[in-house]
Amino acid sequence: MEKKADKSKASADPCRLRVGTSGYAYTEWVEAGFYPPDTSSAAMLPQYARQFAVVELNYTWYQMPGAQAVERQRQKAPPGFRFAAKLTRTLTHEVDADAWPDEATRYRDGIAPLLQAGQLVAVLIQLPPFFDRTAAHRRHLAALLDALTGLPLAVEFRHRSWAIDRVFAELERRRVTLVTVDAPDLPGLFPALDVVTNPDLFYVRFHGRNARGWRSGKMQLQFDYDYTDDELGRWVEEKIVPLAGRARSGVLFFNNHVRGQAPQNARQLVTLLEAAGLSTVRAVDPPVGRFGG
Repeated sequence: MEKKADKSKASADPCRLRVGTSGYAYTEWVEAGFYPPDTSSAAMLPQYARQFAVVELNYTWYQMPGAQAVERQRQKAPPGFRFAAKLTRTLTHEVDADAWPDEATRYRDGIAPLLQAGQLVAVLIQLPPFFDRTAAHRRHLAALLDALTGLPLAVEFRHRSWAIDRVFAELERRRVTLVTVDAPDLPGLFPALDVVTNPDLFYVRFHGRNARGWRSGKMQLQFDYDYTDDELGRWVEEKIVPLAGRARSGVLFFNNHVRGQAPQNARQLVTLLEAAGLSTVRAVDPPVGRFGG
């Protein structure tokens, strides 16, 4: 069920959009031409920041971020660059009922340099497909949001049972962003909605539409998808324009990282957004041509 969220904004200023990718340190992107030949993983973020104004950090899902490492990473990007960071899997997928509150504190400490610098656009709470709307899961999500109060939060549901008005209303009460997703049209998956629960920010993730590979258990198959201009154009018209009309800012990330498709599609989307009259935040040093160089 889709909630008819408030369509008004406190400001008449246009919604400012940042487009990027989910992760950036992929060696296959060198082969795809996105990075110059022989670019090392350590040198990828400065190169990435020449082309996009925001990135979604993937590694913070696999391992707890440390403040010193996060600060070193932050310094590799220009001051106007922004980061979204995934919440660590021990708080969402592999939860220890006794240990997770301490894990939440560790995460807050680790991500603090981005928050203090004003460069943290959101913490992405990516919930697993098995996280359905049971009483136990509702309690954990509420406690998790409480533990992370003060951070800019965005929640991505993978299970369709959360797509109800009372969930949207609670996120709106907490000023937590509901993540809008594009994924294969498969039974049980959370639908693509244009619901805004936080007027400060909307958040979109493009996972690709590889229905055959989605439940394969192999990321190289699950996220192997190349969006067409027509598919992205419909998204702009049907979802992004309505979302932008109800929020002050928006971030949009492509997670179809296989073979360099994500940065290619991100650049396509920027062109389409600007053609539709929407306001995008460009990188400080944009490249020439499709992949730069």
